[in-house]
Amino acid sequence: MSSDAPQLIERAIQGVLEEVPALKPLKLVVGIDLHGRGDTQQFRVQLPDLEVTKDIAADARVRIEMRRDFFNLMVEHGAKVADWEQAFQEGRAKATGVTQYLQLIARVVDKHQERARLRRAHH
Repeated sequence: MSSDAPQLIERAIQGVLEEVPALKPLKLVVGIDLHGRGDTQQFRVQLPDLEVTKDIAADARVRIEMRRDFFNLMVEHGAKVADWEQAFQEGRAKATGVTQYLQLIARVVDKHQERARLRRAHH
């Protein structure tokens, strides 16, 4: 596994925050576990400053787990929020943690997608 994971994580989160700006002020620590061949890399992401460090993230309120090769593919292909949502629904990615945070993020993303659908319908 290469050491470009922090940059890829940062790129993925920036993409989500650009697409759903309402999430930008969220104060949250996220733990990300990327499973590779025989090992797991763990990262700590602190928002809203978007600091990514290689750390176990013991203070994380939300933990995201997925295979490293799948994560790389998603980021390299410029995955949108809908792609990430599909990955979670299909079980390719898993989010656990404080229920209130998970529900808040889901609600904000749903409202954003609803507004985007309405905008497309008007044009």
